[in-house]
Amino acid sequence: MERKHLIHTIEPVFNQDSKVLLLGTFPSPKSREFGFYYSHPRNRFWPIIADLCSCNIPITKDEKIQFLLTHKIALWDVIEQCSIKGSSDASIHDVKASDIQTLLQQSPIERIFANGKTAGKLYEKWCEPFTCKSITTLPSTSPANAAYDMQRLLTLWSVIL
Repeated sequence: MERKHLIHTIEPVFNQDSKVLLLGTFPSPKSREFGFYYSHPRNRFWPIIADLCSCNIPITKDEKIQFLLTHKIALWDVIEQCSIKGSSDASIHDVKASDIQTLLQQSPIERIFANGKTAGKLYEKWCEPFTCKSITTLPSTSPANAAYDMQRLLTLWSVIL
């Protein structure tokens, strides 16, 4: 598979009530195809977030946006542009970071969490010097992260509440 230079086209989800910011790296091919975050059917993001909030899993894009805003969760990715092969975080090069600082100025975010090690490392390198806010890295919800079963992810992700 060839590395492609891509531009992030999915808008961040947040409002003036958002307290928690969850950051991924860059949308997967499935997420880019469907036009919203964590759209791969085997990604465990939505089941985990719904379980933690004791809610049904949102299905449509509008339901997901409403769910996030209702629970005061902001969602975005660290990378605005990059070169990448498929959905492999390990293949990411030529990074241009998202403007996280502006989002933080528009919303009362209290805590920031990374969905996976790569998102955490990229935030620390490209964003933290400007935001001056630290990030807590959580294990990735990706189906490729087979080392963590659903129960273990739920336990570790419960810190977002």
